Amino acid sequence: MPVPDITPFSAGALVQFLALPIAAGVAAAALTFLFMWPRTRREALVRFACSICTAALLGPLLLVALHSWWPTLFDSARVLAVLYGAPSILGVVAVACPVLVLAGLPAWWGLGAVVLWLERRRGKDIGELVHDAAEVVREARRG
Repeated sequence: MPVPDITPFSAGALVQFLALPIAAGVAAAALTFLFMWPRTRREALVRFACSICTAALLGPLLLVALHSWWPTLFDSARVLAVLYGAPSILGVVAVACPVLVLAGLPAWWGLGAVVLWLERRRGKDIGELVHDAAEVVREARRG
């Protein structure tokens, strides 16, 4: 069995490796500005950062799952890119970008929902917040 080549990442390779997930997280956050505008700059920054981190962490996992479920999608994308005169890797990027953007959306929406829920309960102590959360869960189970 041949020994795999284990060369360390250079800074440039690391930037290239992380650029797509970060760009996808930014795109996901930017898209969600249309639906759920943050109230403060700090909230926008936190939600932006969470979307980028989620896209960077969960996006590759979603891509692996998509590739194992539908491997011909990636092959077709490579062929299509070559037919248009582009490098074959551009086809993979065309498939990966929307998946990474979708991976970043739940963080933005989830964090926005939590911020809104906590804002409506401003001034309550931790016991009252836990009671409110339990009541929400009970109502969800009933309905």
